[in-house]
Amino acid sequence: MFRKAEPRDLEAIAAIYDRIHDEEESGRVTIGWDRAVYPTRATALSSIQIGDMYVEEVNGVIVAAAKINQEQVPEYANAQWQWAAPDEKILVLHTLVVDPAKGRGGYGKAFVAFYEDMAREMGCPYLRMDTNERNLIARQLYQGLGYAEVGFVDCQFNGIPGVRLVCLEKKL
Repeated sequence: MFRKAEPRDLEAIAAIYDRIHDEEESGRVTIGWDRAVYPTRATALSSIQIGDMYVEEVNGVIVAAAKINQEQVPEYANAQWQWAAPDEKILVLHTLVVDPAKGRGGYGKAFVAFYEDMAREMGCPYLRMDTNERNLIARQLYQGLGYAEVGFVDCQFNGIPGVRLVCLEKKL
């Protein structure tokens, strides 16, 4: 089940962030995030309060979360997008996280399908997202779902210096 996150989901989302940071700090995955900087509990709280955080719940347990809105981060201005789409026709997926404790259950793929369905319902045929160049797992997932890597942007992203941001795009 997919739904808009509620305040009661905050701790579960923050725990997923912590488990991902644990995996990265142990060297088992490379994502390019920093526990002290991004994403944090405050990241989730802000998105829940704004109303653009969504969760994937299975048997009462939050297994994935992401922010979905029409906000294109400033770094997107430096990407070579394939389509010069009007802002109101673009939907953006931010900070998709899947609980590493839940294994490879297809939750990320399902969440992207939810995002695409939401875009169709909103009349937004242009989909955009980003990931760190070092996050090969996410890059493979998105490419396998038909997202094209349209550019790399060197930047400080979400407070993390030295990021090479990969911008991805898909037209429904």
